[in-house]
Amino acid sequence: MRLPGRYDGVARPIVTYGTNPVLHRRCADVTTFDRDLRHLVLDMFASMQAADGVGLAANQIGVDARVFVIDCPDAQGNDVVGYVCNPVLTILEPLDDEPEVERTEEGCLSVPGPYAELDRAFRARVDGVDAHGDPTSIEATGMAARCLQHEVDHLDGTVYVDRLPAELREQLLAEAAGPQGDLPA
Repeated sequence: MRLPGRYDGVARPIVTYGTNPVLHRRCADVTTFDRDLRHLVLDMFASMQAADGVGLAANQIGVDARVFVIDCPDAQGNDVVGYVCNPVLTILEPLDDEPEVERTEEGCLSVPGPYAELDRAFRARVDGVDAHGDPTSIEATGMAARCLQHEVDHLDGTVYVDRLPAELREQLLAEAAGPQGDLPA
């Protein structure tokens, strides 16, 4: 899905782990489909690009709304580009010789810097609606499927480090905080 002008929005600051409660709770369903929502989606694409990301959930820019954007390659190297409001995640069965689960490094704009290995389903789909309230879905494999799962986690209030053992999580948060300690570790 190509979205002309998708990077024409205004980049907003990324919320980092522990700095805003909206990052750590389930986001509110989108119920109003208007110009403000369309501007939010554009701002999210611009914010994701400015931060050199491949996906972004609304709460990562401080907005309490169940919407995410993605611009990420799939297992075949094809770009998966789009956005979904009120996404419902479905983990799909692998096709042919695809693995069920893939363990690879994952990072997050809200925990800047460190990466950690994490198991995710190799194939996934999200169903929801677009900025006009019309049904839409994105199905993906590989890194793009990982991104779908990661962004839906965000909208449920879970950051990828929350899925890691406590000791590793604390280590990554300390690394992300850096010498100034900008993140609570």
